[in-house]
This record gives sequence, structure tokens and C-alpha cells, in this order.
Amino acid sequence: MDALYEFLLSYGYVGMMISAFMAGTVFPFNSELIMMGLAATGLDPWKLIIWGTIGNTAGGMTNYAIGLLGKAEWLVKYFHIKKDRLEKMQGFVNKYGPWMAIFSFLPAFGSVICIALGMLRANPWLTLLAMVSGKGIRYILFAFAPELF
Repeated sequence: MDALYEFLLSYGYVGMMISAFMAGTVFPFNSELIMMGLAATGLDPWKLIIWGTIGNTAGGMTNYAIGLLGKAEWLVKYFHIKKDRLEKMQGFVNKYGPWMAIFSFLPAFGSVICIALGMLRANPWLTLLAMVSGKGIRYILFAFAPELF
């Protein structure tokens, strides 16, 4: 894993985007570590935020697309969600739907949220807007207030 981190650090902003993409998908990866390493080399924090947000959002929307290809029954089977909870989730998605994507930055749960939004056919444009907002705010916090994390 150290070789992967070194590789990503050597590619600057592109490495930031790649690491953020991986972290945005179901692949467990820590893009914040790459961000802090690249910031320590003197790269512009705003460019790191932009590239990180683009990559992480692309990963989240990849999960959304995977959800579009799936079936709601898969949530029951693979994520062990009870059918009554699935019905409640469908009501929640119908009510708040795409705005749930604001929380797609959460470790572990973020990928599930994105996949569920795809499976439940949430509006893709609003999902994208909410996802960019949540992920962007998280990277801003990480860039300018690392002691919080």
C-alpha cells in the first residue's frame, strides 16, 4: 500500500483526483492522507480541494450508476436491509431523495447511500449537486482545519 501512496503523491493534483476517486467508490482508501501529503509539498490547497472533489464525486456517481444497474431487492440481500426498512428508505428517498447525497462523504455509509440512491432512482442531477456540496465541504474542512480530523 505504501507504493500506491508514493505513486499517487508523485502525480500531484492528478494523484489527488485518483485517490479521491478510489475513496469515493467501495474501495477502502484514504484520500485525506494523500491530500495532507500533497499540501505538505506546497501544492495549492484550493486546487487540491477542486481535484479531490471532482475525483470523489466521480467515485460517488460511479456507485450511483452501479445502483441504477441493480435492483432494490439487492439491498435486502447484500446489505441485509429488512424489507420494511427498505420501504421506509424508499419513502425517505421520495421525500429527501437526492439531498441524502450530501452525506455521501461518510466513511463506509457514503458508498451505500450512493448505491441506494441509484437503486431507488433518485434524481441524478440533484444527487450530483448534493454530492458535490457534501464532498466539497469535507475537503475544504480537511484542507483548512486538519486539526479537526
